[in-house]
Amino acid sequence: MPLNKSPEKSRATSAAEVARLAGVSRSAVSRTFTDGASVSAKTREKVLAAAAELNYHVNHLARSISKEQSRPVCLLAANLDKPYHNLLLDALTKQLQQDGRMVMVINASSEPSSADDAMRRALHYRASASVVMSGTPPQELVQTCVDSGQKVIMINCNDEVENAHHIQIDYADAMQQAVTLFQQAGCQTLSLVSSNKGTPSLLAREHFFISAAQAKGFEVTIWRGDNTNYEDGQQAAQALLPNHQPNHAYFCITDLVACGFMDTARHQFNLSIPDDISILGFDDIPQSAWQAYQLTTFAQPYQGIAHRVSDILGEREDADLTSRLAAIPKRRNSIR
Repeated sequence: MPLNKSPEKSRATSAAEVARLAGVSRSAVSRTFTDGASVSAKTREKVLAAAAELNYHVNHLARSISKEQSRPVCLLAANLDKPYHNLLLDALTKQLQQDGRMVMVINASSEPSSADDAMRRALHYRASASVVMSGTPPQELVQTCVDSGQKVIMINCNDEVENAHHIQIDYADAMQQAVTLFQQAGCQTLSLVSSNKGTPSLLAREHFFISAAQAKGFEVTIWRGDNTNYEDGQQAAQALLPNHQPNHAYFCITDLVACGFMDTARHQFNLSIPDDISILGFDDIPQSAWQAYQLTTFAQPYQGIAHRVSDILGEREDADLTSRLAAIPKRRNSIR
């Protein structure tokens, strides 16, 4: 005989309501929906029938959040409209979900105080970890998170922050390779197209590129824009190319900047790439492989970063607090 249909409700059905309709205890409902739990076939049948009639679904969030390893992992990010952050966010969320972890993304602004605010929110949500994708939170707040049992993982951030796990790119090696690429192409003078943003990763690229270039006898002309956008690349080309010299090479601090630089070089100054100038980018965003650009660049190890975050979250004891991953050169057609 069918069970009496309950009136329609806009709120979610509770397990207690299922128990009342099925005529069983609340614990019987819980056991029915728990893998491996002991419950008789008759009780299971009654509970499933009542659950179907009431459109009941188990609240896995409430169940899992009581387990320490299942507390949410907060990803603190800014500038998610940029291809680099899109690719990193995609890799991280896929890996963490594959690990069975809940993921919460806090979309912060690029203001210095934003990382502070975002991390405080992660504390309020009792996150098991905060993964800082951009910005640098204050040392005191990092310590508060660690003291609260929360791991803090910082990707390409200021490595002077103590008690946090740091995942860094080996920019020293990448920039040595970058200068070697230009040298092998017969380039005689170099320019660095960078930004005034002053983020740790950008500053590291600048420092190691200039050091590697000077060690090989190159002088480096530096141009800095306000951001790392396509438009900044256009502005850099308009400022630098009127004084262009043969065998000159340009290292653009990101691929997005390089794309703007290349389009302006071709369409406004009628320069051929790589015949007239050589251009190198960094990040290996999807656009860099487009036929219009074929940009030689360095690939960020997105999957490697995601795997390392996964490993850190699974470690019971703190291992090395700093991990350094290699950026992979991608040879295309923008350098002779």
